[in-house]
Amino acid sequence: MARFIYRMQSILDIKNKLETQARMDYAAARMALNEEEEKLDALSVRKAGYEQEAAVLLQDELHVRDILDNQNAILRMDDYIAQQKLQVNRAQLQLEKERKKLQEVMQERKTHEKLKEKAFEEFRLEENAAENKTIDELTSYTYGQKQKAGEKNAEQ
Repeated sequence: MARFIYRMQSILDIKNKLETQARMDYAAARMALNEEEEKLDALSVRKAGYEQEAAVLLQDELHVRDILDNQNAILRMDDYIAQQKLQVNRAQLQLEKERKKLQEVMQERKTHEKLKEKAFEEFRLEENAAENKTIDELTSYTYGQKQKAGEKNAEQ
């Protein structure tokens, strides 16, 4: 029996490598988004700490300088949080871009795998047809040999 060789196997191999690379890019984008979200959470926690400190400063003796420093720190945290939200949005956009790229590459790979399956099915049908033809020829030859042998025996 002949061996199946897919003539576009090299393309399928390339598609598999591209999919692997796209998966790694997607994972890197996911990690970057997670880092940016963690930074945002840390800034929010830090701001909450400053706000608690402000409440304590307003309860005891009033130290104007400490209160002003605390208010400035809270305002800076608001700015940092706003900037970090922009970073999170950028990371989300990058993640979505990588997700679409991965989806496209996976679709291309699946298309080539289906083409390979169809080619294999055609190969299998051709092999079955060739095998049936060989069996028919062998049967015809055997039948013919028996006929000849029967004619020779009838003549004798």
